[in-house]
Amino acid sequence: MKRYNLSAEAKQDLADIRAYLTEEGGARVARQVLKQIKDALDFLSRTPGAGHLREDLTDASVKFWPVFSYLIIYKPGPRPIGIVRVVHSSRDLARLLSQDDD
Repeated sequence: MKRYNLSAEAKQDLADIRAYLTEEGGARVARQVLKQIKDALDFLSRTPGAGHLREDLTDASVKFWPVFSYLIIYKPGPRPIGIVRVVHSSRDLARLLSQDDD
């Protein structure tokens, strides 16, 4: 049984993170950060109540989990959990999440 589903946006986010980190820090840095993100995804799939709500950013029933400077945004509902986005925390999250609702 698959433990989590990545949205199309989350898949693109991970590809963008890999490309950016590879260019800025090299392949080793990109691999290490992406491994930590994958480990967090595995953890969240086993512990779907982890993380925190951000009612200041969205009314959607999503939770947030930090990994370094990135945030995993996910729907903790029935398994498999749904990974909505994986984004850098410096982004305008309220705007980003309102666009995802459209």
